[in-house]
Amino acid sequence: GASCTYTGGVISADPKEPPLDDIVTYDPEQKTVESGAPGGLFRRSHHDAAELNNKCLCVVGGWDGAHRTSSVFSYDTETAEWAPWAEHRGGTPPAGLSSHTCTKISQRELCVVGREGGVRTQRRYASVYTLQVNASDRTYRYKEEESRTASRSGHSAALLKTTRGHGWSLYVLGGRESGSEDLVGYWKTEKVQVDTSSGSRLVEQLSRLVSSDTAKHEAPRSLRHHSCSVIGPFLVIFGGEALGHHCLCLQAAPQ
Repeated sequence: GASCTYTGGVISADPKEPPLDDIVTYDPEQKTVESGAPGGLFRRSHHDAAELNNKCLCVVGGWDGAHRTSSVFSYDTETAEWAPWAEHRGGTPPAGLSSHTCTKISQRELCVVGREGGVRTQRRYASVYTLQVNASDRTYRYKEEESRTASRSGHSAALLKTTRGHGWSLYVLGGRESGSEDLVGYWKTEKVQVDTSSGSRLVEQLSRLVSSDTAKHEAPRSLRHHSCSVIGPFLVIFGGEALGHHCLCLQAAPQ
C-alpha cells in the first residue's frame, strides 16, 4: 500500500518561530507513524512537494524562516538523505513562493501555481510556472507560462482527466473570495505520469456519502489552506480556513 510523507510546517502562529525541519511518514494501512532524520538547514513552511521516482520527495518553495524562496531541495526515503538542488541558468524563477501549489505532471515536470513574491511584496500573484526537474543530478529550472489564473494563495490544485479522456487538465480551487475554479493547463495523455490507483473500498464509502442526505452539494467559498486529493472519480477537499472544518466531496471528471 501507499504511505504519506510530510515535511516541515510550523508549530505556532508566532512569525518569529522558525519552520520545522522534520519529516514524518504515515502508513494508512498499518496506521503507523515514523519520523525521519531532521533536515537541519532544510526548514520550510507554506511550501509544497511532489514525489519523484517512488523515493524522492521534492520540496519546492516556501518560507525558510527569513525569506519566501523558490529554491528546491529533496529527501530520499531510501537513504534518509537531505540534499539541496542546483538551479539551471536561463530560467525565469519567481521572486518567492508561499502558499502555492506544486502539481506533478511527470517525473521531469511539475506545475507551480501562485506566488507572493518577497517579504516586501505582500500581494498575491496569478502566475503559472513549469518547473523542470532532474532527480538524478538534482537540478531544476523554472519557466514562466503565458497563462494566468485568478490571484490565489493557500489554494489547492488537482490534475484531472478531461471529460473525453484524451488528456489531462489542471484545476485550481480555493485561495480567494470565490467558490469557482480555474482551468490553468492542458497536457496530452502521453505527457502525464501520475498514479491513478485508488482503493475500491474508499471509493465505495465516498459514493455512499455523496448520495446521502448529509452531503452538501454547494462549492465552498473563501476556503484556503485546505487539502485536496483525487480518489477514483472524486475530488475530495478537506478542512482549511473557513467558518468551520468539514469534508466536501465533489464529482470529478470521469477517470
